[in-house]
Amino acid sequence: MAWLPKSKKAQRRLTVVLIAGVFLAAAGGLVLYGLSGSIDMFYSTSEVAKAKPPVGRRIQLGGLVENGSLHTYQDGTIDFVVTDGLASTKVIYKGEIPPLFREGQGTVVKGAFEQGGVFRATWVLAKHDENYMPRELSKALQDAKDAGERTGAPPTTEAPAKLNPFKVPS
Repeated sequence: MAWLPKSKKAQRRLTVVLIAGVFLAAAGGLVLYGLSGSIDMFYSTSEVAKAKPPVGRRIQLGGLVENGSLHTYQDGTIDFVVTDGLASTKVIYKGEIPPLFREGQGTVVKGAFEQGGVFRATWVLAKHDENYMPRELSKALQDAKDAGERTGAPPTTEAPAKLNPFKVPS
């Protein structure tokens, strides 16, 4: 074959490089396959309305807990609505909620959509002090507010007058 080197030493070197390349590609593939189960995409509620993630796919959903939407049941289940000012998503969660979780506060929930468009959360995160909001959430809320101003679409809930990425409106 014309593309193979003529010397035996060069042929051995090429063989070693090719075998090492195959092993590195296989190792990289295994790493990516192993990590695929632990990578969750972050969406705001308006991004979810556009992207429509498939039923059962685990994602992170962020926004503000809509005022008047939090309901607690005796079996430990809660449901509430997460909004970014343009779109809203109903969330159901069974378990213990963080002490700072309440209406009007920022939250990020991890879970998956069920049939009917309800989000079943397996994990709920509430902001931990008066000045914290995840960077992705504050950007998504600001983007939603900007999009609403450009299109003239009325927000679905009371949107904060001015979003500050370092302070959540109370």
